[in-house]
Amino acid sequence: MTGRMGRAAAVCAALGVLWWATVRLAWAGVGCEDWGCLIPAVGMVVVISLALFAGAALALERVDVRPGRRVALAATGALVAFRLAGEALPSWSSQMADAVAAGAAFAGAGVVAAFVTETGVARRWKVTAAVVLVALAPVALALSLARSGL
Repeated sequence: MTGRMGRAAAVCAALGVLWWATVRLAWAGVGCEDWGCLIPAVGMVVVISLALFAGAALALERVDVRPGRRVALAATGALVAFRLAGEALPSWSSQMADAVAAGAAFAGAGVVAAFVTETGVARRWKVTAAVVLVALAPVALALSLARSGL
């Protein structure tokens, strides 16, 4: 199981850095400063994200993390939870830190996905992982509010 989780983490981390780089290029390619560009820019991010999701399913299958589609779907759900929780973190100006954070978030999502899709894991652990993921957003919101003094 740890080998499967490690392979999923490696693939997802690489895809996370690739996602970060392509999204940065897409935003730079749009290159406008007004709200009229928001819809095409967000549309490109959605297309890039969906293409990476499809690529993740294939890449995961290739490294024997099966079923790739189910693992990629679970990783996407975990990544959404991580992204919502990440809003409470302070921002930084370093592009390298951004790339590392994207890779780490995607790797963490890959580990969670490999764990919850493993057939040998007891149902209670899968439910516990799902509850923790769902609880990340309210906990992050509470921490953010506490940090801002509200």
